[in-house]
Formats: sequence, structure tokens, C-alpha cells
Amino acid sequence: MLALAATSPHWFTYPNIDPVAFHIGRLDIRWYGLSYLFGAILVYLQLQSARSRERTGLTVDQAQELVVYAMIGVILGGRLLFLIADVLTPVSRGGHDLSYYLQNPIEIIAIWHGGMAFHGGFVGALIGIWIFVRRTGTSFYRVCDEVALWMPVAIAATRCVNFINNELPGRLTDSPLGIAFPYPNNDGYRYPSVLFEAFGMLAVAVPTVWLLHGWSRRRDGLVFWGFIAAYGLVRTVVEFFREPGIVFLGLTAAQYLTLAMLAIGAFMMWRVQQQPPPAVRTSASGRVVTEK
Repeated sequence: MLALAATSPHWFTYPNIDPVAFHIGRLDIRWYGLSYLFGAILVYLQLQSARSRERTGLTVDQAQELVVYAMIGVILGGRLLFLIADVLTPVSRGGHDLSYYLQNPIEIIAIWHGGMAFHGGFVGALIGIWIFVRRTGTSFYRVCDEVALWMPVAIAATRCVNFINNELPGRLTDSPLGIAFPYPNNDGYRYPSVLFEAFGMLAVAVPTVWLLHGWSRRRDGLVFWGFIAAYGLVRTVVEFFREPGIVFLGLTAAQYLTLAMLAIGAFMMWRVQQQPPPAVRTSASGRVVTEK
């Protein structure tokens, strides 16, 4: 936990938690990998639950298979976009030249060091889910609604691990919220921007759960697009506290993506709710009811 620094104008000190959670022989098990495992388990537990399977028509075995498809997409897409962004980011701002990866090819796949881009992982997961539903004939929107339910919590966990790993530093600040991070971000007090995003995502979790379980008249896809809009809003705000990489016309590259997510997500929430009601709908209690 963060410790209060009563004698300092800054309220918190960096906790210096070991990025390695535990060891199995010579194998290091890192918090970063555990956070992705935690997210995969959350999604699986949701998909294999009886109420979720009533809504999607999936079997328990298919729920397991879907998680595998999605996680492969997350890893491939997240790493690929990270590499592209890292090469495009100036070295002075923490990026690496293409020659760095050509000289150190193992770093291309070194996800155990961190280095995953959310937007790439998100698109990769959607591609994996799309391939799965095409093969099984299930509803894309209904599956995505279930997957999106606990994504805010999974993202929050990953951002906490980014903080442990001293990754994605915030901007320099004189605010009492500023924290003195260790090397290489030890050039002053910085906002703990990844924790801001974690708290924002936890705040999103409650309305997301309500949309799925508490509103029987929602249309398929509303939870999915609601999550996209909410993430876009949270991330756009957080980017003002995060150390920028690529900047264009005063906004970071991530903000252009997240503003698009916010706008598209909000529009699609309205759009899907205009669709005619289905013949049957699972109620908040899990029973199948007929809508009028």
C-alpha cells in the first residue's frame, strides 16, 4: 500500500513492490502475467455461469474455448500495437528505434517485461471472438456483452500492476498527489496516472453490471458499446495526467483513439436500443420472459 508522507508536501510514497509475485524453482511468476490470468478467469467464470449460458447458448466447453480465442487475440494485438507505438515514439520520450528490435529480436515477444497496448489487445480480442462466433453460430453481441461485464475490473488490475512495474509514468507535477518514482522515471514527482485509470475503471464496473443484470429491456450489444464509451471517457481524461508519447494538435495519439471510442460507443448505444425487442429475453433474475 501507499504510505502517507506526513512530513512531505506530497501525500504518498512509492511502495517498491517486487514485480515478481513468487518463484517456482527458477521460474519467475510476475504480477503482470497474473493480472492477465485474473482477467481471463473473470471472463471465463462469467461465460460458464448458468445465467450467462442461458443468454448466449454456449456450453461450458465453448466458454473455455472462447477465452482461449480471445486471449490469443489480446496477446497478438496488444503486443503488435505496442511495438508500432514504441518505434514511433521518440527515444527521448521512452521509445525505441527499429534497430533496437532488429538487434534484440527476443524483445519483440518479451511480454514478460510488460509492453501491451490496450487498443491493440482490444481489437485482437474482438477478432478472436468474431472468429469463434462465426464458427459456432452464436450471437456476437450477446457474447461481447458477457465478456465486457468484468473487463473494467480486469483493466483496473492490470493498471495496478503497471504501477508496481513503474510503467506508463504520469506527467511531472507539483501536486500533493505526485509520487517520486524510481529510475528511469526519477526526474521529479509524477502523477500516478495508471492508478487514476484503475479507479476510473472500478467506477465503471457498477453501471456495467447493472446494465447486464438489472435492465431486462436492454438490447443485445448495449453493455458492449457502453463499456467502449465508458473506457473512452475514462482514458481520455487520464491521458491529461499521463506522460505523452506521440502528440498531434495538443492531444496524444491515444486520446484520438479514445475520443473515437467515446463517440462511437455512445452512438451505438443509442443505435442498438432502437432495434425491435427480441421475442424472448432473459430477465434480471435469469428467467426467460416475453417482452411486450
